[in-house]
Amino acid sequence: MPVAVMAEGAFSFRKLLEQCETQELEAPGGIATPLVYGQLLALYLLHNDMNNARYLWKRIPPAIKSANAELGAVWSVGQRIWQRDFPGIYTTISAHQWSETIQPIMEALRGVLEQGWQADFSTRMVMPKKPGVLEASFNRFIPSSEPAPVPPIPNEQQLARLTDYVAFLEN
Repeated sequence: MPVAVMAEGAFSFRKLLEQCETQELEAPGGIATPLVYGQLLALYLLHNDMNNARYLWKRIPPAIKSANAELGAVWSVGQRIWQRDFPGIYTTISAHQWSETIQPIMEALRGVLEQGWQADFSTRMVMPKKPGVLEASFNRFIPSSEPAPVPPIPNEQQLARLTDYVAFLEN
């Protein structure tokens, strides 16, 4: 019987992944329950283990795939990750009402994706997050700290450095 562990944190998700893998291996007849398959697939996506996620999807019996809509929804998130369709990942995660065993994993997956990227749904573009504040009234970016100004090099000094460099390369 599958154990639904409510995992919080990376260590607990790793432990839950090991439990689900064990349950799949020890399942009678080699076929686990849809709950185990769903958690295992979501955990593979969370750990960015796309190869194991793909092979798990291939070995899940078609009857279980067709009978469990949530399993198909988890796989559609995996397909978006595979295609690098970041806005699609967010919309797919938000579009489905996840069960209480899959929801914490999907929230963690969404959190991992949001750590370093921001998605603009209108343009369907994903950009790295910048350390700063977006000023709402003018919709412009204000950096947290000003970059250090680069001191200008006089033209004569720059020409002398370039001449020395070329002379060094020729000799």
